[in-house]
Amino acid sequence: MFTLENYKHVLIPKKAIFNWSSGKDSALALYKILRNPDYKIECLLTSVNQQYQRISMHGVRVELLETQAKSLDLPLKIMQIPEMPTMEVYENVMTETLSELKKQDITHSVFGDIFLEDLRKYREDQLTKIGFQGVFPIWKIPTHDLIQEFISLGFKTIVVCVNERYLDKSFVGRIIDQDFIKDLPENVDVCGENGEFHTFTFDGPIFSEPINFEIGETIYRKYEKPKNQDSSNTACDTNATDAFDYGFWYTDLIPK
Repeated sequence: MFTLENYKHVLIPKKAIFNWSSGKDSALALYKILRNPDYKIECLLTSVNQQYQRISMHGVRVELLETQAKSLDLPLKIMQIPEMPTMEVYENVMTETLSELKKQDITHSVFGDIFLEDLRKYREDQLTKIGFQGVFPIWKIPTHDLIQEFISLGFKTIVVCVNERYLDKSFVGRIIDQDFIKDLPENVDVCGENGEFHTFTFDGPIFSEPINFEIGETIYRKYEKPKNQDSSNTACDTNATDAFDYGFWYTDLIPK
């Protein structure tokens, strides 16, 4: 039986935020969710290192993040996160942010995760506490298929960070194309889903115009294990016993 409630359910999309990292998985997931009439993206949500004013883990300047949001024609909500926050600090900031967004009748939170089961469960558990539901547009799609779709759609992305445990300095600063994929070691996921590398997407079908930048210096950074603090209690991916044995290569992108 077709009722007024069913009619509203069909026609009124669910309000959602999109957890935007600035990279390729976010871009492809956003592309897919924007084409889904069941959802309406109200804003992008990005965590930023409070000390350096750069996107957490990616190391991309806030100015470029803001330019992305403008080209995507979506409002941007920034969460200021301290350097190496504890899980408690991170979760408090997230809860406060989502609670504010909930006042705007937003009920869903969209992610670009692909196959990390523990991460998805963590996200869903935290969202449930606030009354949100998680949405995962590219979940369980084989990463080889995803990267080929990403390239064929006309997206362009540059590697801004690599974990030296998996890749050497030569990979940072490269555009992801077929040559890049061919050069990846066999133990590296083509989408970097295990944290092997991070990217900045600067062009594609969801952008009104390309993001202009020039490549600056490449730097090496190794994170120190927090003093007097169990590393598993940080909001970074530090559960592995050797997590702090490896450093990262970053390429600085300078807005033009």
